[in-house]
Amino acid sequence: MDKPRDKAIARNRKIRRVIYLVLALGVVGAISFKLSQLQPAAQTVERSTVIIDTVRQGEMLRNVRGLGTLVPEEIVWIPATTSGRVEKRMVQPGTSVTPDTVIFELSNPELQQQLLDAESQLRSSEAEYNNRKVELESQLLNQRAQAATVESDYQQAKLDSDANEQLAREGLVSELVIKQKRTRANELATRNQLEKQRIAMTADAMKTQLAVSQASLEQKRTLYELRKKQIADLRVKAGMNGVLQELSVQIGQQVQPGTNLARVSDPKRLKAEVKIPETQTKDIQIGQPAQIDTRNGIIPGRVMRIDPAVQNGTRTIDVQLLGELPKGAVPDSTVDGTIELERLTNILYVQRPTFGQENSTIKLFKLEADDQHAEAVPVQLGRHSVTHIEIRSGLKVGDKVIVSDTSQYGDNVTRIRLK
Repeated sequence: MDKPRDKAIARNRKIRRVIYLVLALGVVGAISFKLSQLQPAAQTVERSTVIIDTVRQGEMLRNVRGLGTLVPEEIVWIPATTSGRVEKRMVQPGTSVTPDTVIFELSNPELQQQLLDAESQLRSSEAEYNNRKVELESQLLNQRAQAATVESDYQQAKLDSDANEQLAREGLVSELVIKQKRTRANELATRNQLEKQRIAMTADAMKTQLAVSQASLEQKRTLYELRKKQIADLRVKAGMNGVLQELSVQIGQQVQPGTNLARVSDPKRLKAEVKIPETQTKDIQIGQPAQIDTRNGIIPGRVMRIDPAVQNGTRTIDVQLLGELPKGAVPDSTVDGTIELERLTNILYVQRPTFGQENSTIKLFKLEADDQHAEAVPVQLGRHSVTHIEIRSGLKVGDKVIVSDTSQYGDNVTRIRLK
């Protein structure tokens, strides 16, 4: 016969179940708390594959850099001054030239004929001028001879009148004779004066007529000299001391006046044309110091011109070279140009991260105290140079950070382990 269970036993069993449940919940909570305290497993990265730099404080040189070429400061294009056909090429590019060095010889048969015609016209005009001059001088001489005769007659009549007046005072000559002699002397005096005026007018007329002939002669002479110069210009000369850089025409080519035939420059006076990205040129100013790396030496320089136009996302900066050119520095050589913008003092800076932009906030991995782990921290960047960038917040002096590209780790990775 079954006996009913004691109620105390059932109550104790319930109590034990509650206790077991509470203990189980406590254990689960403790385990969850512990798990929450654990850091996620860090991604392992080879230390040799990353670049680590230390945050420093002090002076940072802010600069920009670009590729460029050496170009002559003085470049002269030699144009054709007359039309012609290229017959001979006398020198090759790279040859040193002087002002009298002949580069091309051109031909123009029509111009040769024009020269002969101009010479013939000049000789004819010279003959006409000389003939006219002789005729006018002959007329002037005849006029002077006639005036001399009149003056002689006047002087003779004046002497005769004076002598008769003396005789009249002595009563030897009548009053009528005196009047006749005086009238004759006065008439010849008037004629003598008129002849002198006629000589002056003839001389003036002679000058005027000769000036007209002289102008025609000079016109013919100018045309002849022009044709001579055009013929001489068929031998195209360098016109300066330098190096022949480029020939723009080929043998047999017909050229017209104004056509560029060759380019000559002075290889001892070079400048650097540096291409700088447009976004980095806002702080560049005339006169800022620069350095030009020719791969065979570094030359100090100074910004002398900033091209206002933008081409392919860059602006051209002309840098005047202040030092001696190293050996091998020739026009069109490729160079690296670095322009100093300013010197920032007492700032935090670090080597410029691969992906860091000026005035932006990025994620950098900062090494922990064990030097084995790195944790991602937000860092606010400031002004930058070619190799370094300003740290405005997020890091302090002595912090070590990874500045190489970490984008391959993904945006969700916040901790890595170096091995």
